[in-house]
Amino acid sequence: MRKREVAPPSKYTPEFREESVQFALRSSKTVSETARELELNPETLRGWVKKYQKQHEPPAGAELTVSERVRLKELERRIREVEMENAFLKKCAAYFAKDPR
Repeated sequence: MRKREVAPPSKYTPEFREESVQFALRSSKTVSETARELELNPETLRGWVKKYQKQHEPPAGAELTVSERVRLKELERRIREVEMENAFLKKCAAYFAKDPR
């Protein structure tokens, strides 16, 4: 009968893991770059980040929060504004393209 191998206890505290994940998520750098700064193996940090994201992702079909609804409305308004500007610029370009100066 084979003996089951048990993984050694982690040398990183849960607090360190949490802080590292938050740092990686807030950083504009890649997970690999962040891991190097923290002197961690990039795959270790990547695994922690994936686990965190899986645990904290909203359930499928979940309602939007109030702040998410506000942000969505603002983005939709901005899209309409940019589409109107784009249509205007297309008309300007067509006008100046046919103007024989």
